[in-house]
Amino acid sequence: MNNSRGLGEICGYFLVLSMIAVGGANVVIPEMHHQLVELRGWMSSGDFVSLVALSQAAPGPNVLIVSLLGWKVAGIPGALVATFAMCLPSSLTAYFFSGFWRRFQQAPWRIVVQGGLVPVTVGLVLASGFVLAHEADSNWIAYCITALTAVLTWRTNLNPLWMLGAAAIGGAFGLI
Repeated sequence: MNNSRGLGEICGYFLVLSMIAVGGANVVIPEMHHQLVELRGWMSSGDFVSLVALSQAAPGPNVLIVSLLGWKVAGIPGALVATFAMCLPSSLTAYFFSGFWRRFQQAPWRIVVQGGLVPVTVGLVLASGFVLAHEADSNWIAYCITALTAVLTWRTNLNPLWMLGAAAIGGAFGLI
């Protein structure tokens, strides 16, 4: 761990991030990339994209990305601090707020708020996909495969693993 990267800084960053991660850790991937790669320089874009891919391939919750990023920045203590900081505030907020939310289940304002959060979450997920595609795709073939996968996933019932397989074959032949 670099001396300039204190566990307190990691904790503070993920505490704040925890409270804006409406829809899960995946929706704040662009912010994580911006802070950890572009502003702080704690890792390269390649490392970031690889860790996101690893976290998505592994079974378990999507918050696993936070543990991997914390580990990359500050080893095992960084992984523990980042995970704790990301999970505790939002979990406590959800726990204490759930009774209030349930009490007003049929209130018109609650229905409006809940409906308004849907497009916000969808937009954040799309932004995450855009950042990852921009950082991972290295040529026009890769961009085309990403775009085709997005369209096929959206418009058909085709499993995206078929496109992943096609991309793997393209990579094996040096096309991507």
